[in-house]
Amino acid sequence: MTSPDLTTSITSHILEKIDNFQVGTIGIILGSGLGEAITKLDDAIEIPYSEIPGLPQSTVKGHSGRLIYGFMNKKPVLVFSGRFHLYEGYTAAEACLSIRIMGTLGIKKVFLTNAAGAINPQFDAGDLMLITDHINFTGQSPLTGHNYEEWGLRFPDMSKVYCEELRNTALEAAKAVSVRLERGVYIQLSGPNLETPAETRMFKLLGGDAVGMSTAIEAVTAVHMGMKVMGIACLTNKNLPDCMAETTHEGVIEQASKSSAAMSALIREIISRIN
Repeated sequence: MTSPDLTTSITSHILEKIDNFQVGTIGIILGSGLGEAITKLDDAIEIPYSEIPGLPQSTVKGHSGRLIYGFMNKKPVLVFSGRFHLYEGYTAAEACLSIRIMGTLGIKKVFLTNAAGAINPQFDAGDLMLITDHINFTGQSPLTGHNYEEWGLRFPDMSKVYCEELRNTALEAAKAVSVRLERGVYIQLSGPNLETPAETRMFKLLGGDAVGMSTAIEAVTAVHMGMKVMGIACLTNKNLPDCMAETTHEGVIEQASKSSAAMSALIREIISRIN
């Protein structure tokens, strides 16, 4: 169970380690295999998740389990290198605790990244996709249960989850650094099994362009706390239901690692353009 008391306790511990935490810090959550390039911050302070009482632990390969505070293009950034998933046994609220922590720290903008499978046949493995909207297909909501008014409304509006201003900045940044950036709808599943051909056909009919096992519930939590959200998916494989290729987690991490430099260049350029 998450609560303001828990997040306050965790943030107090974090602030003991980061004594120069600044207003205007941008939050980033990294997906599978995307840690290496983006976590190279100036004047970095690293805190292993295991040293933060009350914080869940990342148990999945490709998620390092480190909280990193530092500067990117002279702007303060807090990076959760490693996230928490429903398939690890966490509740939806627990899986989104990193968002609650960032909101409690006063962070107003959050970048969510992930590794995902492409459903749109025009997208290729290795492409990056700017998330324009999402479908939460997990059957769970991080807002289930008691609502804490200090966090947000009982029934928050979700008509504009992904900030249009940040999306436009991302598109301009992609042109500036010559990174191909697709746009599309992301579907979150609970996992950990991958999709069948029949499920992939269904997700395409629903309007999905990419599918993964994170992000949507985090975005819901961020909107609940009044944060501006941007989401970028690293497309690690193509889900073509009529000629479905076998996919492994190791293969996903390998492809995400190859795309990490492009993701890093894009995020750095976006941050350089944010006031």
